[in-house]
Amino acid sequence: MANNNKEQFEAIQKASTSWKDAFNSGDAAGCAAQYETDAVMRARPFGTYKGTTEIQAFWQKLIDDGFSDVEYIDPKIEIVDDTQAVLTSGWKMNKASGMIHKELWVVQVDGSAKLREDDFEATG
Repeated sequence: MANNNKEQFEAIQKASTSWKDAFNSGDAAGCAAQYETDAVMRARPFGTYKGTTEIQAFWQKLIDDGFSDVEYIDPKIEIVDDTQAVLTSGWKMNKASGMIHKELWVVQVDGSAKLREDDFEATG
């Protein structure tokens, strides 16, 4: 699927915002919906989660433990090719902070973007 960088960038920004909005409203299913079915999420130091069921359970536990109010600090999006881009950023929320080392967003056939790989770290 050919895509221009502006459309690709906008699709990734929209999906990233949807993920943050879902997390901040306590919607773990909404968080998981932003990932491809067989996505891999590496959440340091917690572990590696594969597929939307495991990923949703991770976010649900964080939400249940009172984590909220995530915001990205100085996010950068680097276009990889016609369908893929990598987002890196610092992040903070009410009870933690850290770094996003790699969010690999992939534009889907319908033009939306979903996470294929998510690698982040809680450092504080």
